[in-house]
Amino acid sequence: MSLTEQSIIGELVAKDYRYATVFQKNKIDFCCQGNRTIEEACDRKKVNIDALLSELTEAAQINETATTDFNSWPLDLLADYIEKKHHRYVESRITEIKPMLAKIVKVHGEMHPELLEVEELFLGSAGELTAHMKKEEFILFPFVKKLVQASEEKTELTPGHFGTVANPVAMMMEEHAAEGERFRKIAELTDDYTPPKGACTTYMVTFSLLKEFEQDLHLHIHLENNILFPKAIELEKSQVYA
Repeated sequence: MSLTEQSIIGELVAKDYRYATVFQKNKIDFCCQGNRTIEEACDRKKVNIDALLSELTEAAQINETATTDFNSWPLDLLADYIEKKHHRYVESRITEIKPMLAKIVKVHGEMHPELLEVEELFLGSAGELTAHMKKEEFILFPFVKKLVQASEEKTELTPGHFGTVANPVAMMMEEHAAEGERFRKIAELTDDYTPPKGACTTYMVTFSLLKEFEQDLHLHIHLENNILFPKAIELEKSQVYA
């Protein structure tokens, strides 16, 4: 894929995830807002476009064999991977981060009142993500797998109760955008997850886990918004309904 000012960010990362590191470094959202061009994103973030294009070119030349080509995966395999890798990660990290956040709020909240807002935002995200993932696991992903099966076996497809697959996809993408915004606020409140001078170990570990959680969420959303969802919509268009 050629790299130009008009390249769509989400499409670039879908083809080569090494680009994601460059966008993250420059605070350019490639998952929830991946439908923008490089030029549009640079204008909004006041990023030097020539420097960014140079960084992207360099990133594509580093460690070429280590890149997983999710874009080539069958959709049923990708859905399984997202559930087993990212959904389970979210579930396990939520149970780990919650008590640690509660502890540093209790001990350091008076001196650092922003921690109370960070905790409120994270708890909100934890609740919404838990419900969101169940909708994917019990409704959207099973239908994606039926799409793949019908395509492979050349059989008629029973329509979902939600109408076209574009309907739940639109809802999931809207919820992704909300979580992306929530974590942008968390990153801002924590100075990009930088603990204050003299912070205790729990404080530092909590911020480190929050940062890791956001990074995983970016990849998680990217795989759905930029690869799984658009391909599911296109695959449905080629199917015959019963």
